[in-house]
Amino acid sequence: MPIVKVIEIIASSEKSLDDAIRNAVTEVSKTIHNVDSVYVKDIKVHVKDGKITTFGCICKVSFRLDEAHR
Repeated sequence: MPIVKVIEIIASSEKSLDDAIRNAVTEVSKTIHNVDSVYVKDIKVHVKDGKITTFGCICKVSFRLDEAHR
């Protein structure tokens, strides 16, 4: 039976929420292997002068542990 671990990360983008989520996957995949899914737990935006400046999200990332790390 595979063991799955879940971590929580914060991601952001100046372009869009979609881009923030993609940034989360890209960054976490640099150090964590076997990423299975990303659950977006919370969303927020920063606003300046009535305009959105940054999109952000808190993500729960699920990944399978390698046999050697169990």
